[in-house]
Amino acid sequence: MNASQLDRKVTFQRVEKVVDSFNEEVETWSDLATVWARRRDASDSQKIEMLAAGQVGSFRVSRFTVRSSTLARSVTPVDRLLHDGVVWQINGVKELDEGRHRFIEITASRDADNG
Repeated sequence: MNASQLDRKVTFQRVEKVVDSFNEEVETWSDLATVWARRRDASDSQKIEMLAAGQVGSFRVSRFTVRSSTLARSVTPVDRLLHDGVVWQINGVKELDEGRHRFIEITASRDADNG
């Protein structure tokens, strides 16, 4: 893989707890970083596997490949990804075999009816 294939911008977001004006703790999403990524939509058979695992409703699954970094390696399914103004739930994160610590693949899903 080369840099020209990383043609999409994605933003990693992490939830954090803050105190609102009523002095109550609320959760809010904050941006961790915006990076370049490659996006590949999952096949129908992969979507069927997710349905079998409990995913409900109409959804889209994609794999986002980003350059490996300390931040990218810290992303987990508790975080989320923002791409083209649409929120994607992170389902899995793994290191690719294309050279040690070069690329990270993030499998993510989103509601197909919203975006």
